[in-house]
Amino acid sequence: MGVFDSGLGGLSGFRHLAQLMPNEDILYLGDTGRVPYGTRSRETIIRYACEDAGFLVNRGVKAILVACNTVSSTAMDTLRSTFSVPFFDVVTAAVRTAAASTRNGCIGVIGTEATVRSGVYGRQIRQIMPDAEVWEKACPLLVPLVENGRTRPGDRVAEIVTEEYLEELRDRGVDTLILGCTHYRMLKDVISGCMKDAVLVDSGAVGAEDMAGALLDLGTAADRSRAGRHTFYVTDSTEGFEKQASIFLETEEHLAVSRVDLN
Repeated sequence: MGVFDSGLGGLSGFRHLAQLMPNEDILYLGDTGRVPYGTRSRETIIRYACEDAGFLVNRGVKAILVACNTVSSTAMDTLRSTFSVPFFDVVTAAVRTAAASTRNGCIGVIGTEATVRSGVYGRQIRQIMPDAEVWEKACPLLVPLVENGRTRPGDRVAEIVTEEYLEELRDRGVDTLILGCTHYRMLKDVISGCMKDAVLVDSGAVGAEDMAGALLDLGTAADRSRAGRHTFYVTDSTEGFEKQASIFLETEEHLAVSRVDLN
């Protein structure tokens, strides 16, 4: 199986997938040399996504989790029409989960500028719940906070920035908030402090659950008698990736990481 993201955030989906399917070999590609995707044009995001997917397909993966909300909201139609392997995104499962979780029909979405600009969450939510109120907010400073380790309650910078972004959504009565960027799971406790009783939907985790369930239903899951192997690829420094990846994966285990050139 393959998982890709523009950088480190997709490791949250990878981690959940590895827990659900410990017998699977999983290849992770982080396009760390071109991160972030969220500020790029639609055409550039699609080109990067096809290069990422092509890399994994050429290594024989049987299915791919697009653990990037920006790509999931922009490039899925192109990916599915270009490659023959099944693709799973992190948007569809998050929408289903949010629709099932909301009590008042008021759903918030936070994500990158590209994800919010696409409007994909609002469209998909209203297909399920036509009367839903959907409030979407671009939060461009949250990814740098995560990448710099500013993720814990009590960190004044993290709390002030997060509060400024979420104040409007809280005041609108949002009772279910989709974390529409896989980085944001690392800020879950800070976000919970701002949103009080709101249900938080981790798009990376529910996307991984969607993929695992589909492969089991299709009968294509790996033999349970074997232990899966995990391989990591990046397009920039392996040293920087290893150091930060241990935070996302919540492990001190040494990672097998290789630098690759997608061109």
